[in-house]
Amino acid sequence: MNPIGVISMFYARPFGREHFATFTRAKKAGCDFVELLVPEPGELNLAETRTALADSGLGVVLAARVSLARDISSADEGARQAGIRYLGTCVETATALGATIVGGPLYGAPMVFAGRPPAPVAEEERKRRIDRVVSGLREASLRAENAGVTFGLEPLNRFETDIANTTRHGLAIAEAVSSPALGVMLDTFHMNMEDPSIPDAIRLAGKRLVHFQANENNRGFVGSGHIDWPAVARALVDVGYAGPITLEPFRRDDERPGVPLAQWRAPQRNEDGELAHSVAYLKAALAFAGRA
Repeated sequence: MNPIGVISMFYARPFGREHFATFTRAKKAGCDFVELLVPEPGELNLAETRTALADSGLGVVLAARVSLARDISSADEGARQAGIRYLGTCVETATALGATIVGGPLYGAPMVFAGRPPAPVAEEERKRRIDRVVSGLREASLRAENAGVTFGLEPLNRFETDIANTTRHGLAIAEAVSSPALGVMLDTFHMNMEDPSIPDAIRLAGKRLVHFQANENNRGFVGSGHIDWPAVARALVDVGYAGPITLEPFRRDDERPGVPLAQWRAPQRNEDGELAHSVAYLKAALAFAGRA
């Protein structure tokens, strides 16, 4: 059975020592691990966090936080080198916490939500950007391989990046890098917008799929939207995926018009029951798919 977990910012952001009690809550809700954002310097004591995770019986997966200042696709050599150094920091953090997977849009280049508007890119510059991404990931992946860590390259929707939007984009970059320490990470929220078929995309990724995020079309709890979870589960079983599956629900308690949705909101009530239902729903879908 795949380990299923929840991303830490479901409870708090930034995540600190004062939130360690949520590990026990996540375990009680049926989670096997928690996905933590790679902490910025001074945010989190890694040794304490590793102990707290072990005490709660949880594993850990990491999510990288790239920015325009650390962007391996950038023509600015300073930003590009900062991006490569950051991926090295992600590997060091993973080793300290006992994590073996670091996922996310590792290439950098955040777009609309980071304040960078979309703009046409000349073909020669497009090629140079991808070459810089491949070169940077190849360098970072060598370090990851030596540390026993695997990177998961995540395609994002067109409003969040213009580097990798579809599963095919992610696979093309991973195949160009050609490292055993780099696979693809898929998120059904983004796939719902950009891939023609989520199950077909999962089957296309096949053995290169190293991390998976199970999110509803509206970022709600699993089972509350229109994602076909039985079909997703069958596809995961078909490719023999046995890796971690993260739930990343973004709460939407305020349905008034004019309230920005593209932002994280702190919880105003206890949502552990809904999380537990989501975990049970997904585990049941996977179990049923495995018996079919």
